[in-house]
Amino acid sequence: MFQNLYTESLEKRYDCAKAYFKALGVDTDAAIATMLDTAISLHCWQGDDVKGFEVHEESVSGGGIMATGNYPGPALDANTLRKDAEKAFSLIPGKKRFNLHAIYAETNGKVVDRDQIGPEHFANWMAWSKANGIPLDFNPTFFAHPKANDGYTLSHADDEIRNFWIRHDKRCRRIAEAMGKNQGCACVVNHWAPDGAKDQPIDRWSPRKRLMESLDEIFAEKIDPAYCKDAVECKLFGIGSEDYVVGSHEFYLGYALTRPQMVCLDMGHFHPTENIYDKISAVLLYKPELLLHVSRGIRWDSDHVVILNDDIRCLFQQIVRGGALSKVNIALDFFDASINRVGAWTIGTRCAQKGLLSALLEPTEMLLTFENANDGAMKLALLEELKTAPVSAVWDMFCKQSNVPGGAEWIDNLIDYDRNVIKKR
Repeated sequence: MFQNLYTESLEKRYDCAKAYFKALGVDTDAAIATMLDTAISLHCWQGDDVKGFEVHEESVSGGGIMATGNYPGPALDANTLRKDAEKAFSLIPGKKRFNLHAIYAETNGKVVDRDQIGPEHFANWMAWSKANGIPLDFNPTFFAHPKANDGYTLSHADDEIRNFWIRHDKRCRRIAEAMGKNQGCACVVNHWAPDGAKDQPIDRWSPRKRLMESLDEIFAEKIDPAYCKDAVECKLFGIGSEDYVVGSHEFYLGYALTRPQMVCLDMGHFHPTENIYDKISAVLLYKPELLLHVSRGIRWDSDHVVILNDDIRCLFQQIVRGGALSKVNIALDFFDASINRVGAWTIGTRCAQKGLLSALLEPTEMLLTFENANDGAMKLALLEELKTAPVSAVWDMFCKQSNVPGGAEWIDNLIDYDRNVIKKR
């Protein structure tokens, strides 16, 4: 259906695009080389609607995350999830990583509580990672558990519950270290807890003090930073924590500025009119590295599939303009159960990559010359002309060099997988 949409060869289209960008002082070959060397971490939870494979003795809630939709064929076991991820990988150019939550442990049908999980429960994931050349990242899971039912975990007033979650997080860092050793590079661990209150808590101080103390205890355990890199993530509000979130932006920014851990900036975790791209140049003045969660919120942290919108363009423009690509860890965080899940992974990743490629093809020095000369109209005019520049030919060449379908060709692969695999489950 989507084969041979162009009458000219890719090589001819690329040569024309290369000449266009060269006239602006941009090297397209160098941009592709950077793209080929930049990894994006795909999140496992898009593939099964954040359910995981935990074995429970009783039903659980303990919310904090919710996927909406009922498209057929979610992955119901780890092998299926891995196969679906592999399909997405085959349609996505460049380097990939895969991001796991603790609830994706494989325990052979046994009940293993979260303060008892270990590297052995992720042995299959690590073997798969090594076989496919896909490094893993990791996350402790502080939701969907009886001990999270009242909305507090690491900041809980009950020491028994709080210590349970501290033990869980310590276990997760050991698992991440094992993953890092297995793959020969650091596993990035993001620490996000949904702790908070629905309506007007009187005491906003004590939970934050307890959260700080819990994190200090967790990070006091010596884990090799060559194999485990930690990040802490804030949020403005969540379901059931509309009025108060213990781990606010101010809390975690202060925490990270006084300790070694990275800040994680999630595109959906701030006010809808607040964008994280303007925070990068501030945070990286004080921290050597940060973690990004690339997402798309519609009116709130709805975690819609990433598309190539202005938020994505601006995010990667700031990273590239500041020469900060080596200082950011790029991860995706969205989940949509209403569409084909392999398609969601592929669309979101390819759109994030298109945002990065567009930024790499920007004639930043020329734009700066206009800006420094106070030629605002010229700067704005060029920025707008770049929106219709021949980026697609460079993108297709990037895809070709990655041995994946370019342009819309990949959609044919998705249709085939949807009809012959997903819909037959």
